[in-house]
Amino acid sequence: MPIIVNLDVMMAKRKMSLNELSEKVGLTLSNLSILKTGKAKAIRFSTLETICKVLDCQPADILEFVND
Repeated sequence: MPIIVNLDVMMAKRKMSLNELSEKVGLTLSNLSILKTGKAKAIRFSTLETICKVLDCQPADILEFVND
């Protein structure tokens, strides 16, 4: 898949656990885990916006396009 999810990298930079991010974003652990592992097929802009606010980052810090 040419879209790489770097959510774990941003969480590590912010020293935030999956549990903590889940609580602050309002997503279940399972949905956040699916996103973190790159198994998600889509993400709502509102969810991406909330994650970026909580992690104080830009969408490009979380999602990366790799051209094969």
